Amino acid sequence: MKQLSHPSASMPFLCLGILFCVCLITANLLEVKQIAVGPLQLTAGLIVFPISYIINDCLVEVWGYRAARVVIWLGFLMNFLFVLLGAVADALPPAPYWQGQEGFHAIFGLAPRIAAASFIAFLVGSFLNAYVMSRMKVRHRGRHFSLRAIASTIVGEGADSLVFFPLALGGVVPWEVMPILMLSQVVLKTAYEVLALPVTIRVVRLLKQHTRLDTFDRDISYNIFSTDKNK
Repeated sequence: MKQLSHPSASMPFLCLGILFCVCLITANLLEVKQIAVGPLQLTAGLIVFPISYIINDCLVEVWGYRAARVVIWLGFLMNFLFVLLGAVADALPPAPYWQGQEGFHAIFGLAPRIAAASFIAFLVGSFLNAYVMSRMKVRHRGRHFSLRAIASTIVGEGADSLVFFPLALGGVVPWEVMPILMLSQVVLKTAYEVLALPVTIRVVRLLKQHTRLDTFDRDISYNIFSTDKNK
C-alpha cells in the first residue's frame, strides 16, 4: 500500500471527519443528563464520546497522524462554534409566551469553566491518543492493532479525565471522590473500545482496502500547531 504524503480529502476521510465532529457536538448535549450505571453516577455523554477515540484510531491507522491532526482541530473548532452559538441563543431574551427557557438553559447554558475544561481536555486527550497510536504503529511495524487501540485509548482517556475533572469540578466534587470518578470514566470508556474492537478492526480493514493506504508516520513533526502538510 502507498504512503500518504498529506491529508487526503477522499470520501471515507470526509465521512469520518464529519462523524467525528457530530460525535463531539452530540456528546456536549448528552453530558447534561446524569445517568446511573450500577453504583456509578455518570453522564449520558459516555454512550457517544468514546466513538471519537475510535474514529481517531482509524484516522491515524489509515491516513496517519497529520490527517488526524487536521480532524482534531476541525472537531475542536466546530464544537467551539456550537457552544458559542448555543450561549448566544441562551442569552437572548425568551418570548413572553415561551415556557421552555429553563430547559433550554440546562442544555445550552454551559458554564464557562466547564466549557474551557472540556475544550482543553479534548485537545490533550485526542492528541495524546493519536500520538501513542502513531508511535506504536511504527515501533510494532504495523502489527498488534488491538493493543495499539487499547493503549492509546487508556492514555488519551486518562489524560482527558486528569485534565477535565479537576478543572471543571475541583471544589465542587470532594477531592477524595475525584480519583474514583476519574478512574471509573477511564475504565468504562476503555471497556467501550474493547467491546467495539471487532467492528473497529473490520472498518480499518475496509478503509485500507478502499483507499489503498496504510500510513507509517516516519520523520514527521508531532507539533500539534504545525500547518506544514509535509510535517
